[in-house]
Amino acid sequence: MPQAFYNKEAGTQRLATETGAGQWGASLAFACSQFGLECNVYMVKVSYDQKPYRRMLMHTWGATVHASPSNLTEFGRKMQAADPHCAGSLGIAISEAIEDTVKTPHTKYSLGSVLNHVCLHQTVIGEESIRQMEKAGEEPDVIFGCCGGGSNFAGLAFPFMRRKIKEGKKYRIVGVEPSACPSLTQGELRYDFGDTAATTPLLKMYTLGHDFIPPSIHAGGLRYHGMSPMVSHALKLGLMEAQAYHQTRVFERRCGSPARKA
Repeated sequence: MPQAFYNKEAGTQRLATETGAGQWGASLAFACSQFGLECNVYMVKVSYDQKPYRRMLMHTWGATVHASPSNLTEFGRKMQAADPHCAGSLGIAISEAIEDTVKTPHTKYSLGSVLNHVCLHQTVIGEESIRQMEKAGEEPDVIFGCCGGGSNFAGLAFPFMRRKIKEGKKYRIVGVEPSACPSLTQGELRYDFGDTAATTPLLKMYTLGHDFIPPSIHAGGLRYHGMSPMVSHALKLGLMEAQAYHQTRVFERRCGSPARKA
């Protein structure tokens, strides 16, 4: 909502963006519908195919959705030529959305994770969580959040980190990521591009390399090679910890033991 609102205030007519599993694309599509903006979404191809209901949400709110890599951009066509069966990644979708923005008048690019302003917008989640726990007369011992690019985790965890820094709270804060995209647990902390085409500014983050493409069977959402610079810095400072889990292990814990499934 803030990104759509501030773009409308600035006279923008159209937003271009990327989405991995579809939550961000659906969110921005709804926000654009509220402020009268066009919304053009590049959705990671394998998610585009696997998650039709996410596409339906975006279409319901008036957005145009393309499977990425697409044939609409020069970079998309390049990726298709190199691998006609390319499953896509968030880095590729970002590159296409940026190219779309540069070449289309009255268009601005909107990012759904990773960058500082996105993480800070999301902190309404953590602020509300603190208020709710205060009303219940409770306080957490451990805060868990899922990590793809970092905005969801930052939204929940950063307000608690503030209390940890300023008030000496002893919270244990854990970011959990899929082992198929283990940027926090196996990535290098270094400067890297935020997209596959290397068009963004360099970001200091835990990264698997901007040309990383996760396996198509991966059930996780974001399919991104790096982690938010602020989340990366929080891990470096020891304000949080990170863990990675394989999806089948998670499914087994949720659905019962392998013996039960057999």
